[in-house]
Amino acid sequence: MKRFLLVVGCCMACVLMANAQKFALIDMEYIMENIPAYQKANEELNTLSQQYQKMVEAKAKEAETLYQAYQKASTSLSNAQRTQKEEAIVAKEKEAAELRKKYFGPEGEMAKKQEELIAPIQDQIYEAVKQISLQKGYEAVIDRASATSIIFASPRIDISNEVLSKLGYSN
Repeated sequence: MKRFLLVVGCCMACVLMANAQKFALIDMEYIMENIPAYQKANEELNTLSQQYQKMVEAKAKEAETLYQAYQKASTSLSNAQRTQKEEAIVAKEKEAAELRKKYFGPEGEMAKKQEELIAPIQDQIYEAVKQISLQKGYEAVIDRASATSIIFASPRIDISNEVLSKLGYSN
């Protein structure tokens, strides 16, 4: 009997503790869509990405042109000439791959530019969320946009508009 009462008591304590915790949700995509600086940064990143993509495609096109010329002339070339042409094609393909890595790799120009433009906005959002959480006593704030396991959450715990207001954007 003592054991049963102990188990019941522990369960009730857990339920009371769980009810005491406060949670909130934010929708990071919604917040960012409503910040003009983010929209501008995103447009700049898209423009830059298109420019870099054109450069990479031009280099890949050069390799493709070399390959097609090689295919047409391969029967009339000596072994040394074939080897030389093949090496030129491989070198051009390698240049295209290096250019792609330079612009789009994890340490590439696009990653650096994104860090430069987007990170300060994300930091501002984080600070606003942190201040609201401390003021209202939230134990956890979950990003609805990245938490794919949330099936339903009450709109009354979504503080996205409050974050926007804290950042000086009304919606």
